[in-house]
Amino acid sequence: MLKKKAMGIIFANMHDSSVSEMTQQRSMASLPFGGRYRMIDFYLSALVDAGISQVAVVTKSNYQSLMDHIESGRSWDLARRKGITVLPPYAYENADSNSAYHGSIAAIYGIMSYIENASAETVVMMDADHVCNLDIEDMGKEHYESNADVTIACTEPDLDPDNVKNSVSIKADDTGRITDILVNYCEEGFLQSINVFVIDRKLLMSLIKDAMARMSVIFERDILLANLNDLNLHAYRYEGYIRRITSLKTYFEANLDLIHPETVDALFGPRTIYTKVHDSPPTRYGLNCDVKDTVVADGCTIDGTVENSVLFRGVEIEAGAVVKNCVLMQNTKVFSGCVLENVITDKDVVVTANQALKSTDNYPLYVKKRTIV
Repeated sequence: MLKKKAMGIIFANMHDSSVSEMTQQRSMASLPFGGRYRMIDFYLSALVDAGISQVAVVTKSNYQSLMDHIESGRSWDLARRKGITVLPPYAYENADSNSAYHGSIAAIYGIMSYIENASAETVVMMDADHVCNLDIEDMGKEHYESNADVTIACTEPDLDPDNVKNSVSIKADDTGRITDILVNYCEEGFLQSINVFVIDRKLLMSLIKDAMARMSVIFERDILLANLNDLNLHAYRYEGYIRRITSLKTYFEANLDLIHPETVDALFGPRTIYTKVHDSPPTRYGLNCDVKDTVVADGCTIDGTVENSVLFRGVEIEAGAVVKNCVLMQNTKVFSGCVLENVITDKDVVVTANQALKSTDNYPLYVKKRTIV
């Protein structure tokens, strides 16, 4: 348990543009992952594991699937008074009437009354764009012991251009104190933020109100970097398994990484990741099917060939169909004679008989929700 009362805030839509093809009807937080999970599951589970029982999910658009997934919060033991609260789109005073908010500062300012009325002393703020198993309790302990004003969870950087865009990089000294912050750029010697912050609630309110008065937009650039010499900013190093979702390619790679047992142990071994449970029947494997190195959820029917893939709940693969290196979301149906390779299908996709859909692992082919090919 965190030694001081804490609350969690998850921003559901902050990185929707990273995978815009997949977030036209959902938020980044509700993006399906790994056969049975949503991105938000990793964050809700981390907060609950740390003993945090008051959580706000800040939405902006396309949040219906997120609400369907969260429901009352019972799957994360948050179905209680002041458990989980979904905060729908809002427009702060003097904002453009056609938009809810622009930037992280306005997003926080828009829920200021919620923060002001909270009894928590500490706030844990997080986006939902990383697949990881973060120990929030340990991060909170380091935050208090270092007497930090703000603690930022960081990891070793991935200098691939896809992972540098829209990222925040941090340089820290031997004590963990942050000495420099870079936005949308990274270089050797810097750590990369994973967009999880621990901060005193009253300090957060003061900083946000001041930033809004100055028409600031981005929390890291306009508050943390601007106050680098006035605030004690601390870097918490996360050394566990982590993948950042920045594109279709990184989403594809992160899912297929789960076919390796060592990845499953690294991601799910340290702490339990909870998710909404569906009462689906067991998967049925046909007598002549051939399934290798594949993550398979409940309720699937497999009569064909599947290799190196991730199948979500209710996927059907008919006899004579071949699926290799694919991520097939819920209720995808692949008819006989089809060949799929390096493909992502969204929910309720139907691939009719004798179709061939092939791409490369660098540029996976994405098929939109409810498409009939």
